[in-house]
Amino acid sequence: MAPQPEARIMTDQPILLKTLLTQRHWQTYSTFCKEYDKAAKKVDPSLQGGWPSRAQLHRWLNGELKGLPFSGHCRVLEAMFPGRLAHELFTTTAVEIPAQRTEPEPARSAGPGTDACPMPQMADVTAVFSSRSAFSSAYPASSMFDDSKEINAAGLSLNILCQSYPDHQLKRLLDSGTRIRCLFLDPKGHAIRAREAEEGYTDSTLTTLTALNISMLTRLRDRLDTTSAQRLELHVYDETIRFNLIIVDRAFCVVQPYLPQARGVDSPTFVITDNTAAEGLFPIFDQVFRDMWERSKPV
Repeated sequence: MAPQPEARIMTDQPILLKTLLTQRHWQTYSTFCKEYDKAAKKVDPSLQGGWPSRAQLHRWLNGELKGLPFSGHCRVLEAMFPGRLAHELFTTTAVEIPAQRTEPEPARSAGPGTDACPMPQMADVTAVFSSRSAFSSAYPASSMFDDSKEINAAGLSLNILCQSYPDHQLKRLLDSGTRIRCLFLDPKGHAIRAREAEEGYTDSTLTTLTALNISMLTRLRDRLDTTSAQRLELHVYDETIRFNLIIVDRAFCVVQPYLPQARGVDSPTFVITDNTAAEGLFPIFDQVFRDMWERSKPV
């Protein structure tokens, strides 16, 4: 009887490519694409921009290929990792995995007879803040946006872009090629009035602020040349508000849920960095934004 192929255990034997990317801190999709282009420029400039899709990279890193990628990909990958052949990069490599503790220490807060739960995986969540103000202190708008090439924002009034980031900086980004998509809760819709009632406002505070921010960006767009103006897209939606989302360069995501009977600034904030993990949260919220954008209407 012919020997059967040995089953691959991905957790114990990761693909060598995944290990090398992690060692170099190139595992986020945007970083991988930048490094791919650097190598492609040396090998064959026509291969620049030919990096794999996010889904393809996920398959590469999780051993889901039946063979090797196209020859162009193989040439670039070999340039990214000198001394490694393409077929080596897609083989498994034994690495030391910390042994799981079989008898975890009980949590300090656990009472008698209570089994302690192991620390849950954080997937691609890299930071958590108890409030939006705490997040803003750690991540000022300038640190997120100054060098960005794409900004997608969805929420209520989008103060982080409209109030915390100067007009001249937004203009600089747009003139330099950055694409900005802003999705506001419609100030003329039903959902924003429901949110005002939930937060206890009786003077149209949220409606007025949102309309003001939209007007500010509209005036900015009117001052831009035609090409730059096309890069600033303003849309509104009229749905129950659930999240404030900021997605930068398809790799960095800020998620802030809207809590009942609490102001937006009081909501917890989660920072997510895309690492192509199968169990990651980044693709979920990236899809949330895209779905909302498709249902929205332009201003």
